[in-house]
Amino acid sequence: MNIIERTLNDVTILDLEGNLALEGNKRFRRHVAATIDAGARKLVLNLDGVPYMDSSGLGELISCYTAMQKMSGSVKLLHLNDRLQHLLAITKLSALLDTFDSEPAAISSFAP
Repeated sequence: MNIIERTLNDVTILDLEGNLALEGNKRFRRHVAATIDAGARKLVLNLDGVPYMDSSGLGELISCYTAMQKMSGSVKLLHLNDRLQHLLAITKLSALLDTFDSEPAAISSFAP
């Protein structure tokens, strides 16, 4: 799992590349924790480079969401492929996690 972090205004964007599965989760978890510890409260996870996610990857998304909620922050998901959208739909996580097809829409969805 490769992670590129960038900031646009006060929104932190994590561009993820690789599978969000058992072997990549540790790095993802550490990076998200460090990002939150650094003060990020508006987080966009760009999943354009994530072809596959397993149940442990879903668990990491939930952990990320929960951690951001505890800090009065929020997380948005960007560029999910059809498989990931289906996975969120069947697990009912699509009701919990906001998803977007464009970066400007994801960024503007955060309340000012």
